[in-house]
Amino acid sequence: MKKRPLLTFLAGFLLSICLIVLGENFLTQPVVAQSNNLTISAAISVKDALEDLKTIYQKSQPNVKITYNFGSSGSLQQQIEQGAPVDVFLSAAVKQMDALEKKQLIAQGTRKNLLTNRIVLVTPKGQQVIKNFQDLTNSQVKKIGLGEPKSVPAGQYGEEVLKYFKLLDSLKSKIVYAKDVRQVLTYVESGNVQAGLVYTTDAKTSDKIRVAATAPTNSHQPISYPIAVIKNSKNLAAAKAFVQFLSSSQAKTVFQKYGFGT
Repeated sequence: MKKRPLLTFLAGFLLSICLIVLGENFLTQPVVAQSNNLTISAAISVKDALEDLKTIYQKSQPNVKITYNFGSSGSLQQQIEQGAPVDVFLSAAVKQMDALEKKQLIAQGTRKNLLTNRIVLVTPKGQQVIKNFQDLTNSQVKKIGLGEPKSVPAGQYGEEVLKYFKLLDSLKSKIVYAKDVRQVLTYVESGNVQAGLVYTTDAKTSDKIRVAATAPTNSHQPISYPIAVIKNSKNLAAAKAFVQFLSSSQAKTVFQKYGFGT
């Protein structure tokens, strides 16, 4: 009879230990599952606007850590296909997003068209030889900057513009290809090329260049920036919330400041 209280005490003690261990596991596991660290892979042409929006967003969501990965849309697409840990993809063309959707790599129902843009012909500031696209054939124009069409949407659109004006074949020997649209802008700013084709939003970021001409909207495919959450994101809720923020009127005001159509 004397053993019964001791057994009861031991049983209660062991049960308490089990509950403590289980409780700790229960409390710690959701923290890992609900991590609010977001990696956003975005076309480099959106860099300046997104940096501003990051500051705005984190004032209201201080627990969300946002890391940007900027580059050409084609390179970012390949990274995602190879398993890079990305939560949200913002492309400068539908081509790259279509490829990911075809491979079922984006979260269903999260894709939307976010922005639009224009293609412009730019020259170094003070250079007056080029006033329109036809002037690219001038003998004084030795080099023209263009994004690599296969991986850089601005290069793809730019090539379409040159085809529209029936200039591509005659200008091929002058074209210097760049890894992304910002590199084209750098080539023009430095004078390494006499002209380049970039987005109007890129032109707005520099005081070292001059816009010589704007491409007609019918000279290339519509420029649309689709955005989507990546299917394998470990932070789906936070990723969807950030995409929703980028679609808000507050975000649109920032995008418009940088020259994007919304």
